[in-house]
Amino acid sequence: MTDNATGLMWKQCAEGLSGAGCGSGQLQTFTWPGPLQQAQGASFASHSDWRLPNVKELASLVEKRCSSPAINATLFPTTPSAWFWSSSPFASYSDNAWIVNFYHGLVNDDNRNNYNSVRLVRGGQ
Repeated sequence: MTDNATGLMWKQCAEGLSGAGCGSGQLQTFTWPGPLQQAQGASFASHSDWRLPNVKELASLVEKRCSSPAINATLFPTTPSAWFWSSSPFASYSDNAWIVNFYHGLVNDDNRNNYNSVRLVRGGQ
């Protein structure tokens, strides 16, 4: 899925999900920096330059008119109403990193030892 406004290409499915409507597989969760490592080995749609989005990029997916999930469910089907890791470390506390919640669209920080979902992106930066 390519966002024409930002030029970013997003994987339609969260990591672990695949197929039509992201209905196959099982959602994977990771501790941080696991998502950074997951992105380094990712190859999808003939591209191998996938990466973990920064917090601003990830938050750009939040659909403010929706909740549970707070994302466009047509473009990103079967997105769990869960927290997703960004690549952005939390400057105020080095044991944390920024996360985005797709239940209500909140942005917060979380301890890097906790498990959260991942959606990869390419382009930009």
